[in-house]
Amino acid sequence: MKDFAHVKKNELGQWETQTIKEHLDETAKKAKEFASEFGNQDWAELVGFWHDMGKYLPDWQKHLSKASGYDEDAHIEGYGWRPNHSTVGAVLAFSRIKNPAIARIIAYIVAGHHAGLPDWSPDNAGGDLINRIYSDPLSGILNKKEFDQINLIEQSQEFINKNLPKSTPLNISQPEDMENRKEFFHLWIRMLFSCLVDADFLNTEIFMESDKNKIALRGNYPTIKTLKERFDRFMENKKDFSEQINKQRNIILDTCRKKAVLSPGFFSLTVPTGGGKTLSSMAFALEHALKYGKQRIIMAIPYTSIIEQTAKVYKYGTDDEEKIIESIKSGNILFGEDSVLEHHSNIDPDKEDNKSRLASENWDVPIIVTTNVQLFESLLAFRTSSCRKLHNIVNSVIILDEAQMLPPEYLEPILSTLRGLVKYFGVTVILCTATQPALCGKIGSGLAVFEGLSNVTEIIDNPEELAKSFKRVKIEPPNFDERMEWPDVAKQLAQYEQVLCIVNTRQDCRDLHALMPKDTIHLSANMCGEERSEIISSVKHKLKNSEPVRVVSTQLVEAGVDIDFPVVYRALAGMDSIAQAAGRCNREGKLNNEGCMGKMVVFQPPKSAPTGLLRKGEDASKSVLRNYPIHDLQPILYTEYFKNFYGYVNNFDKPKFQERLVKESGEFKFQFRTFAQDVRLIDDTVQRSIIVWYQGKGNNSLTFIDYLRNKGPERWIIRKLQRFIVNVPLPVFEKLKRGDYIEDIHGYWVQKATGLYKPGIGLLPDSKDWDSEIFIF
Repeated sequence: MKDFAHVKKNELGQWETQTIKEHLDETAKKAKEFASEFGNQDWAELVGFWHDMGKYLPDWQKHLSKASGYDEDAHIEGYGWRPNHSTVGAVLAFSRIKNPAIARIIAYIVAGHHAGLPDWSPDNAGGDLINRIYSDPLSGILNKKEFDQINLIEQSQEFINKNLPKSTPLNISQPEDMENRKEFFHLWIRMLFSCLVDADFLNTEIFMESDKNKIALRGNYPTIKTLKERFDRFMENKKDFSEQINKQRNIILDTCRKKAVLSPGFFSLTVPTGGGKTLSSMAFALEHALKYGKQRIIMAIPYTSIIEQTAKVYKYGTDDEEKIIESIKSGNILFGEDSVLEHHSNIDPDKEDNKSRLASENWDVPIIVTTNVQLFESLLAFRTSSCRKLHNIVNSVIILDEAQMLPPEYLEPILSTLRGLVKYFGVTVILCTATQPALCGKIGSGLAVFEGLSNVTEIIDNPEELAKSFKRVKIEPPNFDERMEWPDVAKQLAQYEQVLCIVNTRQDCRDLHALMPKDTIHLSANMCGEERSEIISSVKHKLKNSEPVRVVSTQLVEAGVDIDFPVVYRALAGMDSIAQAAGRCNREGKLNNEGCMGKMVVFQPPKSAPTGLLRKGEDASKSVLRNYPIHDLQPILYTEYFKNFYGYVNNFDKPKFQERLVKESGEFKFQFRTFAQDVRLIDDTVQRSIIVWYQGKGNNSLTFIDYLRNKGPERWIIRKLQRFIVNVPLPVFEKLKRGDYIEDIHGYWVQKATGLYKPGIGLLPDSKDWDSEIFIF
């Protein structure tokens, strides 16, 4: 046996083989096809030809064949029991290419096609066991023994002698272009890497997968044209001019459709909360995609709670469970489940099928609803699993919902990456929010300053007038000379039958809730996702039926959650949070029809917000509100607020983007791995996850905990348990661990005693809150 890339047993128990030549040819062809979207198909084709050159070596061929027959998993690198085949193609680049910069480009991609993009220099390189074995810094590859083995690859001459690429990175034509484009070279390499990785996976899957029905599930989605026709038909049936607010929403929708003919680039959609931006932004995206040949639409959202709601709207036209059932029965749905991929950590596996699982691997579906974390950590990643989808972001429309939620400490690499996508990869970006952040020009002050976006086109002609037309809430400003104590806040809230109070921390939420009437609802991140979803659904039901409902919540209900209270109280915070809280008050404008408005009270709580970004937001709001009235929530408030807020931020480049990916990019020297390992939009170094005991309406976490204990961490079990996770600060986690209140089951920390989680309150981290009578191990 020799020259085989993959082997498998067929249904009859017979061995089948794929030659290296077949695999290289087919992978190169597919990678070339992917890269044609951005004009560098010759680069992708070459890395496709060279990526598995190491499989020609005797060690690999010996490993692939054993005395007892073929090894089904031998084509996979891992830990140390299988030889490394990725390095050879990288060594070949350094051996055959005279220009060291070009050799590095090829070498990063080929060497990393299993273990992930490597660093150039040895500083800080590392990671888990498999990465330490297979991810030596690229500079160290020059000493690899594979240099002596290249001449052994006689059968691969036709691939070794392939022509070098003629196209240039990011269309460089003049020497000065290098300086202008070097900030984006890392992104260009990631895109080529994505083309190779996805092509390699797909070709291997075609050969190795015995279930051909699974392969047939890939692709075959409706076109953008078909989706636009569905959208137009649905919206025509949905039109409602009976309420003034619906008239305004239709005006916004029509404006978005008309402005979609503008040239691709950066856009902002500044629409007051409740203005229908979920559907209006999609209207713009569909019209724009159809006119300019964009291949997909990606909606990125900061919170999973909003994602679930938004995905339902795009699939069925509504997020109301009762109306969803009616819509499905009548056939009057929006895009349907066949066109929308919901990709986030909290999705229920029961709501997934094989097709959606496959689509989440490489995002080949036309409409994707995902998180900011998933989008940006993928764009800045080094791992193959994260980067695989990137080439399908090319030539797309990205809608950044609640754009004000972009994390300040990562703002420099995020905005740079977005600029690169727009300028070189055919992407249109829509910054969609009621509280538009100041992302243009110079951002920050002092040493913490960088260049933001430019040429952002506002879709709405007159956001100031639109804000006035959507005025539904009368806002009482805070008294800066006096703080309200929680008993006083509770006394005021108890006067109303329907009222929402939003506070800044979980502890504040618990302290205030403890002072409220018995039937008051508590809602915070101390509760697992399953319970939070049930509570929000119950609150909506009570509001819809005019039942009494008082809610004390943290800010998790603020952005995008479709609830409508007549009265809202908000502890002083950033202006964006205050405006989002106002969007939960008289949201549908029903009180306006009765000749009045919703009421919102902004108050100074007993203590300032915790130090950090929350405190900076509070301080920036105080500065702005001393100079501008809060009553109308005009766009100028948010512009001034974000200028002040960004002026307080100490660092916009926490993972050292400039140092690790830009500083030596002219020589194509990058610290891909070290940089990516420091990109944590949700910082898991300061908190840990605990799986709690909760009996939901449909699911019981104890059932899946038992499965985890007995079967191990199978994918479907872990996806189920995502719904029952509570994240706690690291000191709380350590305290619970020391007290033996949680246990490690196959690497996942799980509640061990009954009293630790209390429905209606959530996880109780402090022993003073525990009920000793139910606290049983």
